[in-house]
Amino acid sequence: MKTLTVDLPGREYDILIERGLLNRAGELCRAVLPGAARLAVVTDSTVGPLYGERLCASLTAAGFDARPISIPAGEKSKSVRMLESLYDAFMDMQLTRTDGVVALGGGVVGDLAGFAAATILRGVPFIQIPTTLLAQVDSSVGGKVAVDLKAGKNLAGAFWQPRLVLMDPAVLGTLDDAAFADGMAEVIKYGCIRDVSFLSWLEQRPSRHEITPDIEHVLYTCCDIKRSVVVEDERDTGLRMLLNFGHTLGHAYELAGNYELWTHGQAVAAGMVKAGELGVKLGITPPGLPERIGTLLACFGLPIEIPCTPEDYSAAIGLDKKGDGDMISLILLNEPGRAIPLRVEKSRVLGLLSEPAD
Repeated sequence: MKTLTVDLPGREYDILIERGLLNRAGELCRAVLPGAARLAVVTDSTVGPLYGERLCASLTAAGFDARPISIPAGEKSKSVRMLESLYDAFMDMQLTRTDGVVALGGGVVGDLAGFAAATILRGVPFIQIPTTLLAQVDSSVGGKVAVDLKAGKNLAGAFWQPRLVLMDPAVLGTLDDAAFADGMAEVIKYGCIRDVSFLSWLEQRPSRHEITPDIEHVLYTCCDIKRSVVVEDERDTGLRMLLNFGHTLGHAYELAGNYELWTHGQAVAAGMVKAGELGVKLGITPPGLPERIGTLLACFGLPIEIPCTPEDYSAAIGLDKKGDGDMISLILLNEPGRAIPLRVEKSRVLGLLSEPAD
């Protein structure tokens, strides 16, 4: 078993990575929640039928009263309305502050269940069991939980660290290629911002078939990068902002597609390439680097360009949580494997985005 420890003051927790780990979830959850009687197991209509029964059986064997709660799969479930329905379900099962919430699913389930756990009864323990590549390498680690508002994604949220993150790479076998590619956008991001040797390693394995035999290495490397960043900057005021490479513009593409046409991974992929092009125009990013990133993303069927109106760019930049008045901290690459924040006037960014590509 591969183990990483997120060592935050008073809130240390482990990330465990091993094939078949789902079958041992009960004993591992009991180790971190020795006094819990009930666990609300939040999952969705896709993941629940695949893994819900197995997980609940393991939790029951460990002495938990495990209650599955299923939500419709998809981004639309990450809403205030669905949050309220979880609150009602938690109260119906008489959840207490000594009990807990388990998220079994992808990023939507983890974000929604985590925010519900952070806010019900002023906070109950929370365990992440991510089942998509994107959630395993990114959203399940670091304690950011949220729901979407009409104005945009993740605008109502909290920092609520899990007690444990369990990753079973075997569950990735049920992902279709599109969902796997979504996760690869975030995987490639880690190489771009923090580890050029990992980026080169990925370039030598430009397909799902070539990546899968070493998927534990991928998970460990990405989670280790995120762990180190979160430990240094839990509240996203400095170093952690680098993890948002490609995300500001990616949110514009998600908005342009009404959060239905483009997945998060697809939007981030195109956002990284566009951020690279902006970096070149600003004299920060070496010429040729955006093309290098785009070539690798395209190997996994990810888009390197998404049509977007000036209005959608403006809306996304205006709502970006890294913004400050008329300025925004744009995350750019100044060399392969190294990202930096650059404070730029929002109007200048929008002007550069409106210019035709070179």
